[in-house]
Amino acid sequence: MNDISLFTCPTRIFFGENSHTRLADILTVLSASRVFALVDPAMVSSEIFQACRELLQDRGVALETFSNIEPEPSDTTVHAALAQCQTHQTQAVLAIGGGSTVDVAKAIGILMTNGGRIADYEGIEKFSAPPLPLIAIPSTAGTGSEVSGACVISDTTRHVKMAIRHANYCPAQFAILDPLAVRSLPAHVAAHAGIDAFVHAFESYVSKHANTFSDAVNLHAMALIAGSLRPFFANRQDTHAAKDMLCGAALAALSFGTTGLGNVHCMAMALGAVYPIPHGLANAVCLPVAAQFNLIARPGRYARVAAILGIDVAGRSELDAARDAIVAIRELCTDLAIPAHLQGLGVRQDSLADLAKRSFNADYNRWNPRYTTEKDYLHLFEQAY
Repeated sequence: MNDISLFTCPTRIFFGENSHTRLADILTVLSASRVFALVDPAMVSSEIFQACRELLQDRGVALETFSNIEPEPSDTTVHAALAQCQTHQTQAVLAIGGGSTVDVAKAIGILMTNGGRIADYEGIEKFSAPPLPLIAIPSTAGTGSEVSGACVISDTTRHVKMAIRHANYCPAQFAILDPLAVRSLPAHVAAHAGIDAFVHAFESYVSKHANTFSDAVNLHAMALIAGSLRPFFANRQDTHAAKDMLCGAALAALSFGTTGLGNVHCMAMALGAVYPIPHGLANAVCLPVAAQFNLIARPGRYARVAAILGIDVAGRSELDAARDAIVAIRELCTDLAIPAHLQGLGVRQDSLADLAKRSFNADYNRWNPRYTTEKDYLHLFEQAY
């Protein structure tokens, strides 16, 4: 039974230039005439939102908008949006924004049909009634929240992040990956989100629970991201690079719900629970040291990652090629102007022990290829510091 694996992808994905025009057809399929839109504050005046709003107005759709969404969304935000959504008698939820906005939308969709408030515990699949239909249009090529089955919300009482999951795997029912949605993305956000997407694919690929289907998805995701992240960082109006980044980010998020992630993501989650550091940036700073630590557990896979990142591994030993992957990762972070150390992000040295304890207690050893003790985590944070 231990050899049996699972791979699920229920989201219907439309992708390509002007794919947002399929929104009206989607609402017709859903028979939805009342829509609640959660929009990232930076996207309220964007081309993509204006285009979607005009399209819905032309179809006579009653649209209500909520945009008071912070970068790391809290349960307070979710319940404020929920109250407005209930008043609107919403039939479908539309999310236009980054992972935070999509996560709030997923939480709203679940709570609208399951009642109650967000539980004060993490990872419990307490909801079973089907959520409201959700259409997600990501405005960052990063989290892939539109196709993943959980949403991360901050508990303002306990100061922890909660992974809210449905009893059934419930990502967005529809996803629209349109380059128009990322055209106005700031360069530094493009870099942080892009590294987040790469970490999803990379850590899922080297996970202890990687399988045939996840490997196929993650290898192609890494190839798309590696080939497009630098030009996308340089010019978000590069439509080809934008489409590849959006597709790469979505692909990267398809499998980590099955394979789990590793130390990079674990450390970033701990940092985000204590400091107001964007999740993608935390991933980016932790990536080189955590990847170096795990190398000896998966040298063959690291060697393949090196080739994807543009290293000529012909004639090199597996271990040497694996080490080249770390070099390529560091060069990518440098090219994207990623800060080299946590100290520059306001992290205090006297908090490293607490961060290490949080990381160890999160039990990412379920998936990470190399067993990591609390002392190991402390050493990794010290290296990143």
